[in-house]
Amino acid sequence: MTESPNKKQKKKPKSKVEKNKLSKQSAKDLELISKLKKQLEDAQDKHLRLQAEFDNFRRRKMKELSSLLQFEGESVIKGFLPILDDIERMIESSSASENSLKDGIKMMDSKIKKFLESLDVKSFGNIGDEMDPEIHNAMMTQTDETVEDHIILNVFEKGFTYHEKVIRHANVIVNKR
Repeated sequence: MTESPNKKQKKKPKSKVEKNKLSKQSAKDLELISKLKKQLEDAQDKHLRLQAEFDNFRRRKMKELSSLLQFEGESVIKGFLPILDDIERMIESSSASENSLKDGIKMMDSKIKKFLESLDVKSFGNIGDEMDPEIHNAMMTQTDETVEDHIILNVFEKGFTYHEKVIRHANVIVNKR
């Protein structure tokens, strides 16, 4: 007699060897799962520590940068204080004589130029130089037949560079025949 397909067949009970193999495999699987969980926890822990370390590094650098920028102008101020002192002395002695006033102005000019040189600030734009539109502003043109075209005849304001970067263009009068 054949059984109808609707009837469920009873499964045979597994042998002890098969049960033993399954229990050994399950134990290995559980052991592997626990090792993988431990590795995952270790990786997550390392990730959190690294992230915290990076956040601390970023905060430290921001604090250092902020401190540096906050006190950057200190050396500039200290450099101009002796010049301020000279101006005060010049004002006090100005009533004494014209020569002392002129000498005081020359001394201030010399100190300012020396200080700016120490900061790598250089001036440009002298009479007789050729006009360069990258660094000079031509305020006016004049005609002088004895001088070539595009030569600076007069300087309203000298230009300045700071570390090779133009920080102020020279304002000049240029020859145009």
